[in-house]
Amino acid sequence: MPHPGRQPRTIVRVDPTPSLTLDRATARRFLVRRHLLAPPRSLPADPASVLTVMDRLGSLQFDPLDIAGRNHDLVLGARIAGYRRAWTDGHLYQGRTLYETYNKGLSIVPTAELPWYRITWDRFRSGFGSETFDEHAPLVEELLERIRTDGPLSAGDLEPRAAIDWYWRPTNQVRAILEALAEAGILGLRRRDGNRRVYDLVERLFPAELLEQHPPVDEQLRHKMLSRYRAHGLLGTGGQQEIFLGLGKTPERTRTRETLFAEGTLVPVEVEGVKGRRFIVDDERGMLEAARAELARGEEPGRRAPGVAFLAPLDPLAWDRELLRRLFDFDYVWEVYVPAAKRRWGYYVLPILSGDAIVGRIEPRFDRKARTLKILAVWWQEGFDPLADPRFAGAFADAVAALAATGDATRIEWPKAARHRPFVRAVKGAIETAAERSA
Repeated sequence: MPHPGRQPRTIVRVDPTPSLTLDRATARRFLVRRHLLAPPRSLPADPASVLTVMDRLGSLQFDPLDIAGRNHDLVLGARIAGYRRAWTDGHLYQGRTLYETYNKGLSIVPTAELPWYRITWDRFRSGFGSETFDEHAPLVEELLERIRTDGPLSAGDLEPRAAIDWYWRPTNQVRAILEALAEAGILGLRRRDGNRRVYDLVERLFPAELLEQHPPVDEQLRHKMLSRYRAHGLLGTGGQQEIFLGLGKTPERTRTRETLFAEGTLVPVEVEGVKGRRFIVDDERGMLEAARAELARGEEPGRRAPGVAFLAPLDPLAWDRELLRRLFDFDYVWEVYVPAAKRRWGYYVLPILSGDAIVGRIEPRFDRKARTLKILAVWWQEGFDPLADPRFAGAFADAVAALAATGDATRIEWPKAARHRPFVRAVKGAIETAAERSA
C-alpha cells in the first residue's frame, strides 16, 4: 500500500499568529527531538522505519558519493537501529513507496506526493527540455522506442554517441538524453545498479491515478516550499541559495511562504541570538512544548543518556549552516568540493552530535574490499573534553559500530596520531566492557 504522505491543506485565512519566542537551549532540544535524534537510532530495526523518517522529514537528498555511505543512508542510519541500505532501495525500486525527483537537489520523496512534485517535471519539459528534445529528436525517439519494445535501459546498454555540452561537462549523448527524459518525467528509474541508472517509462513505474493528477501550480509550489520546513524544522527565509532551489525567484518564494503563514501551516518563531524570523510547522507545536518541558525538568534529550550520531553532510538538520553557527556554535563547511590544499578538516567530514550539542567532527571512510571502516581523524570543539563524561566513549563506540554495520565492515581502524590515543583507549575499553556484559 502506498505511503500516504501529506497532502496540501485547503487554504483558510487566519489572523497572523504572534511569533513564539525560544531561547537557544529550547531550540536545540526541539530540533534534535523532532529530528528523531533524541536519542539516535531509536527507531526499530525494520524497513518500515524508513517510512517513519520520511513521514517526519518528507524529503531526503540523494547524493551518490559513497565514502562513508550515501547521504540518505547516513541520515537514516543515524535514526534507525540496525539500518540496512537495502531497506531504502526496496522502497525506491521494488515497493515504490518512495521515488527520486528533484526537490532540494536530487531527493527522495514519498510516491504518494508525486502529483505535488510534478512541477519539476513539467517546468523542465517546457523549458530547457523542449529545446534539448527538439535538437536531438531522432535519438529521443530511438531511446523511447527501444525502451517500449525491449524494456528498461541504461546508458551503458548502447554504444556511446558524440559528447554534447551538458551541465558541468561534455557528456555522452545517450547518457544526457536519458537524464533529460527522466528530468521531464517521461522516464523514471527502474533501479540503480550501484550508480548505474536503469530507466523505464514512468507509466510502468507509477499508478495511473497518480500520473493523471495535476494540482494547480500554486498548490505544488506550496507543497514544495512546505517540504523544506518539514525537513529542517526551523528554517527562516534565507540561508544558502540551495535551500530553496526550484521554488522560483525571490518574489515567488516570498508569496508562497507568506501563503503558508497566512493559512496557519507555518508558525513564526523568534530564536534568541538568531537574526530574522524563523518558522515551525504548525503540527509540531506539541513537540516544541515537549522540548521546553523536558528542559524545565532538567532531563536529558529524550529522557535518555545522551547518544552520539554522525550527521550526514546533507542531513536536513545541517542544511542551514548559519543556524548551526548561531545555535550550536558550530561552523560546518563540507569540504568535498574544496581543493585538498585548502581543506581545513578533510574530504568527507561529518559533524558529531552528542545529546543536543555538536561536539566535534569525524572523518570516516570505508575500505569495501578489506571490509574495514577507517576513522581517519577526529576533531573536538573548543572546550569539549571527550573524556570528561565517562558515558561519552561508550556512546561514541556505539555510533562507530552502527556506521560500520551499514557498510558490512568487520573491522574498525582507529586513527594512530598521538593526540587520539587517550580517547581511542577509552573507546576500546568501552567496547570490551560492552562485549563482556553481553557474553
